[in-house]
Amino acid sequence: MGGFSWKLFVLSFLVAKGSSQDFGQTQFICTSVPKDMDLCSATMQNSGPAEDLKTTVMQLRETVLQQKETIMNQKETIRELTSKLSRCESQSLPETGPGGRRPGSKNTMGDVSRGPSDTLAQLGQTLQTLKQRLENLEQYSRGNSTVQANSLKDLLQNKIDDMEKQVLSRVNTLEESKPSQRNDTDQRNRVESTLTSLHHRITDLEKGASYNRPTDKFQLTFPLRTNYMYAKAKGSLPEMYSFTVCLWIKSNASPGAGTPFSYAVQGQSNELVLIEWGNNPMEILINDKVAKLPFLINDGKWHHLCITWTTRDGMWEAFQDGVMRGSGENLAPYHPIKPNGVLVVGQEQDTLGGGFDATQAFVGELANLNIWDRKLSIGEIYNLATCNSRARAGNVFSWTEANIEVFGGASKWTFEPCRSPN
Repeated sequence: MGGFSWKLFVLSFLVAKGSSQDFGQTQFICTSVPKDMDLCSATMQNSGPAEDLKTTVMQLRETVLQQKETIMNQKETIRELTSKLSRCESQSLPETGPGGRRPGSKNTMGDVSRGPSDTLAQLGQTLQTLKQRLENLEQYSRGNSTVQANSLKDLLQNKIDDMEKQVLSRVNTLEESKPSQRNDTDQRNRVESTLTSLHHRITDLEKGASYNRPTDKFQLTFPLRTNYMYAKAKGSLPEMYSFTVCLWIKSNASPGAGTPFSYAVQGQSNELVLIEWGNNPMEILINDKVAKLPFLINDGKWHHLCITWTTRDGMWEAFQDGVMRGSGENLAPYHPIKPNGVLVVGQEQDTLGGGFDATQAFVGELANLNIWDRKLSIGEIYNLATCNSRARAGNVFSWTEANIEVFGGASKWTFEPCRSPN
């Protein structure tokens, strides 16, 4: 080999791993290198293999960059498709309000109507409530065995049976046809309207069975957490620099009883709100300012609650069953309660007179909601809690049937404070 005592083979092994290109089989490059020469220098002197190697490295680098760009594009495409799929799925179901305290959700059937099967379950519960009212009328019929009472019972039974058939038929239509969101909402609105109409007819019938009942001896029952069962005051409240609000309440709902009442004015939906939402304690809101109240009511028993407030220094006091349980200050100080608003029983308002969220709805029974434009004394509050004959109704809002309109199937029945069984 020309007198040189050397022979060395340089092996170059190229592998294109993870690339979409095929670089063929392994390539061996053989060349003679002087014994004392640096292997790398010797390799680079052979311009042919070195240039091929350099070109291959550049190709691999370009391929890696292209692969990275492709992966990023694919990830973005996946995100877009996932987002579109979510929107399509959400359009096939009734919208539900988010879990915040005061969102602007306006879903038609509330958190108990996410699908046709849930709708059927909820409407079944609503019909069960109406049937319970029928049983009340039957008890009245047994205690008053007259032709008029029996006729009243039969008429109500027929109306409830007809209503149950209508509801089942419409829910089956929802399950079979799976209409668009607009048609689905229209059908739910028709069902809700029919329920409200039935409620009004039942209320008229109940008036015949309780014609001797005093106008303030009634309670409202909200058996379901919906956004369409509520009552509304026919009048409004005046401007108030102090107030006392009292009511009887019974609930064992969890988590939280919901919103016994809310008062909204133009530009402020939380002018005056009593709410027990989620796992939070009951709170009183004035102009969006919050005070936590020391009430414990979720035991399924009747309790009498009173809250007093004065704008000076925002002083407040909380009474349960005639006993002061707590007090505080700096609750919306020097902010008078604004007039000409909407007072709603059983729902929290996100807009003036509406924007109800089922997750914040009241569940339970409520009676004798009265509001005064002054701070009642401890003695006056005790008389209210113990049903003393000297107790008086609220001077700016009093609990009478003439002052309240009921919507959505919330039931109304006779209530005797301090005598109603727990």
